[in-house]
Amino acid sequence: MTFAVHGIAVARGIAIGRAVVMGSGRADVAHYFIQPSQVEAEIERIRAGRNAVVEEIHRLQQTISTMGPKEAPHELSALLDVHLMLLQDEELISGIKHWITDRLYNAEWALTTQLEALSRQFDDMEDEYLRERKADLEQVAERILRYMKGIATPVQPPAPRRKTQQDLLLDDSVDVPLVLVAHDLSPADMLQFKQSVFAGFVTDVGGKTSHTAIVARSLDIPAVVGARAASNLVRQDDWVIIDGDSGVMIVDPSPIILAEYGFKQRQVELERGRLGRLRHTPAVTLDGQKVELLANIELPDDAEAALKAGAVGVGLFRSEFLFMGRNGEMPDEEEQYLAYRKAVEGMQGLPVTIRTLDVGADKPLDDNERDEAHLNPALGLRAIRWSLAEPEMFRIQLRAILRASVHGKVNLLIPMIAHATEIRQTLSLIDFARAELDNRGVAYGPVEIGAMIEIPAAALSLRTFLKYFDFLSIGTNDLIQYTLAIDRADESVAHLYDPCHPAVLRLVADTIAECRRQGKSVSVCGEMAGDTQFTRLLLGLGLRSFSMHPAQILAVKQEVLRADTARLEKWAAEVVDSEDPAQALTA
Repeated sequence: MTFAVHGIAVARGIAIGRAVVMGSGRADVAHYFIQPSQVEAEIERIRAGRNAVVEEIHRLQQTISTMGPKEAPHELSALLDVHLMLLQDEELISGIKHWITDRLYNAEWALTTQLEALSRQFDDMEDEYLRERKADLEQVAERILRYMKGIATPVQPPAPRRKTQQDLLLDDSVDVPLVLVAHDLSPADMLQFKQSVFAGFVTDVGGKTSHTAIVARSLDIPAVVGARAASNLVRQDDWVIIDGDSGVMIVDPSPIILAEYGFKQRQVELERGRLGRLRHTPAVTLDGQKVELLANIELPDDAEAALKAGAVGVGLFRSEFLFMGRNGEMPDEEEQYLAYRKAVEGMQGLPVTIRTLDVGADKPLDDNERDEAHLNPALGLRAIRWSLAEPEMFRIQLRAILRASVHGKVNLLIPMIAHATEIRQTLSLIDFARAELDNRGVAYGPVEIGAMIEIPAAALSLRTFLKYFDFLSIGTNDLIQYTLAIDRADESVAHLYDPCHPAVLRLVADTIAECRRQGKSVSVCGEMAGDTQFTRLLLGLGLRSFSMHPAQILAVKQEVLRADTARLEKWAAEVVDSEDPAQALTA
C-alpha cells in the first residue's frame, strides 16, 4: 500500500530506490540487575566498547586525511572530532559508572539511562543547533551498544538482489539504487554512506541545522530529516521515493507514481545542469541592476564550496562553530586568527563578513550546568550581550579578526544588538583591541563594522544604528521569531512561524528602504535569502545583497536574471501592505 511520510526538506533532489532500514538500536537493550561482584566487569565492558569506538573514529579520521573534499567534506572531520569529545566526556562516563555501581544496572541499561538523563538537558536548550547535538550523543551511545552486541556498522549495502518488474521502470542497465532509512546517521556513517551505493537518505530525527542536514547540503544529496517513525514504518527492500524538495518520502509507490517521479528526477538533473551553466554569469537583473550573491559558511574550509557555487563573497561566517564542542576550552587568539585567515585567503580576494560569537545563556561552552533560573534563554545573555559580559574573551576574538583583515577584505558583524549603549560599548572594545595590537606591534587591516537586524527594537531604531555602523545585515530567522513571539523549536507553535507575516515583511522593507536612503549597504542572511519564493519580493523592495548556503546560490541567481526590478517595485509594495502577503506573493 502506498503511503507518504512527511519530514523536513534539507537537501534538494529526488532519490528512488530500495530501502535499507536502520532503526534505533536502543529498543531491544537488555535490562537486568547485576551482582556487586560483577560491577568491575560491567564497567570494563563499557570501557572496552568506548575504546573500540574511539579507535574506529581514529581510523576514519586517517581515511579522511587521504581523501579529497568531494569524497570527504570537511564537515565529517569536524563532526568526528565532536564524537571523540563526547566519548571522553566525564559526565557521560561518570554517570554510567554511577548507574552500574550504585543501582547495579547492567552495562547496556546504565548507558541508555545516562543517555536519557543527558538528552533531557539537551532538550531544554534554547539554541537549535546545540539542541540538535543531542543526536551526536545518541549516535555515540548507539555505536558503543552496537560494539557490545557484536553488530557491525549498519550502513553497508546489502547483497545485490534480483530485479523485479518495477526495477525495469528504472534503467535496467544499472544496479537497482538503494536509499537509506535510518533513525539517525552519525558522521562516521555519513562517510561510509558517501562511499557506498546509496542514492539518498531519510532519518527519523534531525532538523535543518543537524549534522545530517549540514553534510547532506554540502554533498548535495537528496535528504529528508525529522520524519519521526520512518524507520519503523518502512520495511527492508520496500520501494522508496525521497523528495528532497518537498520533504516527503513515498513508500511502496505504484508503478504510475514511480514512473512520474522517475520523470521528475530526470527533470531535476537537467535543471541542475542548466543552473550549473550560470556559475560564472554575473547576477544582473533584466533592467541592469547588479546583485550580490554571497555565501553563509560555518568553517574556513567552506570557502571552497562558496567559490564553486559562484559566490562573490561571504556574507556570514558563523564564528561560533569554532568554539563549540570543546568542553569549555576556548580557542585562543592564534587559533582563531589562523581559522579566519584561512577563510579569507580561501575566498581569493573576495570579501568575508565574520560575525562575532553568537552563544550564551544555556549554550554549553563549559561543563557548568545550565542555570535553571533563566526560563527564557532566547531572551537572556546571548550573542553580543554574552560577549560584552566577557570582555576579555571578546577582545581576543576581535584581535584575531582584525589580524586576519591583513590578508583580504574583512567585515565585522555584530549579532543581536539592540541598544545604543551596547553599540557604544562594542565600538569601544573594537578600538581597545586595535590599541592592544598597536602596543604589540602586530599588523591589522581596515574593517567595516556592521550590525545584524534580528530584534524588532533594532529594526525600529535604524537611524541610530546607521549613525554608528557601515552596513546592516537582516537575520530573518531570529527577526521572525522575536517579532511573532514564536519559539520555532516548539512544535506546538511552529506552524505560526511565518516569514510572510505582514509585521515581519514591514520590518524587512523599512530596513532596506532606510539603508538605501542613507547610502548604506544592507543584506539579508537568513533563510529568506536562499528561498526563491522571496527573491522577487526582496528585489522589488530594493535588496541588492543576498547571503545564503552555497547550494542555494544558483537557483537564486536564476531568479535574479529573470527579474525586472523596475516592474517589481509596485508589486512588492502591494505585497507588504496586504493583509495576506502569502496569498499576494503567489498571485
